[in-house]
Amino acid sequence: MPLLFVLQLRKQFNISKELRHDRHTVSLLTDHMVFSPKYRGKVLVGVVAMLAEAIIRKTCKELDIKIIDMSVSIDHIHLFIQYPPKYSVSFIAKRLKGRTSRILRQEFPELKEWCKKSLWGPSCYHGSVGHGWEVVEKYIAGQDRKS
Repeated sequence: MPLLFVLQLRKQFNISKELRHDRHTVSLLTDHMVFSPKYRGKVLVGVVAMLAEAIIRKTCKELDIKIIDMSVSIDHIHLFIQYPPKYSVSFIAKRLKGRTSRILRQEFPELKEWCKKSLWGPSCYHGSVGHGWEVVEKYIAGQDRKS
């Protein structure tokens, strides 16, 4: 994509956030994702919450996904990410939920007793974020205060 076109896009749409430049694409794909444990269980506390956050951060780094903001509450996780166009949001959610479920249930056997097959509920919220970054960042920051 020619540099002049990218600069015109930034000016026209007031894109102040960093565009992602890959080998053949220029993108600005962001998603506000929320997922919770089965039965909205209040299990994300203490070391479990810290390990869940660490696993998510490591997995995102491996997938070249930038975490803009994150909040681990007692019964759900908010994640605001910028991701490459080669991944779908459903793939990202599946990878994050699968890996955290497997590792957390290995490390904490009481979680395995509570939920036999998977730690996370089957659903997930996805909200595509265009130019409302500040609103989402403020909302997620407010979630930290509620926990």
